[in-house]
Amino acid sequence: MPEHVRLRYNQILKEAEGYLELNLPEQALAALDRAGEGGTFRGHVLYLRGEALRSLQRYPEALEALREAAEISPSNVHIWLALGWCYKRDGRIDLAIDSLEQAQVADPEPPTAALLFYNLACYWSLAGHKDEALSSLARALAIDSHYRDLVGSEPDFDPIRSDPEFRRLVSVIV
Repeated sequence: MPEHVRLRYNQILKEAEGYLELNLPEQALAALDRAGEGGTFRGHVLYLRGEALRSLQRYPEALEALREAAEISPSNVHIWLALGWCYKRDGRIDLAIDSLEQAQVADPEPPTAALLFYNLACYWSLAGHKDEALSSLARALAIDSHYRDLVGSEPDFDPIRSDPEFRRLVSVIV
């Protein structure tokens, strides 16, 4: 790929990322449309397109882009997290769990791993698998104890909230 084309793609991707950070998904999509197929950047273009569509709650379209991005970049944990998030909102908890289990294969770094295990705990809870939910939540809390602060207001844990093991896990010892 010629240098000027590579620089153009980098500029478009940075623009789209900026729009997403500003919560302007429609502008991000417009920028990504200028990238076309994306060439060697195709996986990243598809990931950003999926994130923009996810922000617009256009989950079926987001899932299509994210699945293709995952095929191109299977070691990108963020793609798998985004897939899980969309599958959950599309009512497919089973596929949300599958996506986050795929993310584990990518061996994420601690901050992302904590987020991964926290979300996996949420999905297992919703699926009615208490032991898996508790195991994933324990892993998330071992990596980053600040996730304990989120548990109280997380409705995904309602199915297991009254369980004594859950209460022990999330209680803070003073």
